Amino acid sequence: MRIIACLGNPGKKYARNRHNAGFLAGEYLAHKYQIHITEKRFSALCGSGFISNQKVLFLFPQTYMNQSGIAIKAALEYYDAMPAELTVIHDDIEIPFGNVHYKFGGGHKGQNGIRSTIESLESPDFHRIRIGVGRPQNPSIKVADYLLSDFTEEELMSLPAIFTKVEEILLEILLKGD
Repeated sequence: MRIIACLGNPGKKYARNRHNAGFLAGEYLAHKYQIHITEKRFSALCGSGFISNQKVLFLFPQTYMNQSGIAIKAALEYYDAMPAELTVIHDDIEIPFGNVHYKFGGGHKGQNGIRSTIESLESPDFHRIRIGVGRPQNPSIKVADYLLSDFTEEELMSLPAIFTKVEEILLEILLKGD
């Protein structure tokens, strides 16, 4: 079982926030692959299915971003999975909007969901698909306020193309079978 953890904050209040880019990408992918997110387990919403003949579990932690590792650790323990069998999809302010980067291992670079995951798993050795949300253009806007603000209508229109890039990276990860 490959676990795909999509990071964000639960609730309608946060649904279109930049910080929920992981949730939004996961919803897009789950819909595309007809994986229904209907189960409540591991302090998360989840659903399982297949992508490229790989059994996957989509996991949407409901613990809020800063405690994402709690749900992720519970799922990995249940499936007796190693961190290398985990892919985390999340927002990244260091990457310009529209860009998507892949990374395996390393630090958290201030991303609290990744920090929580590393601490909970006691390992940084998992796959990461980083969705660029950029930094605030106005230096007087605090980063936290920016991340918890909604994507603009123009940005929302760009998300399907961005999520196609996320899908391409995810397929590469799944095909490698690490």
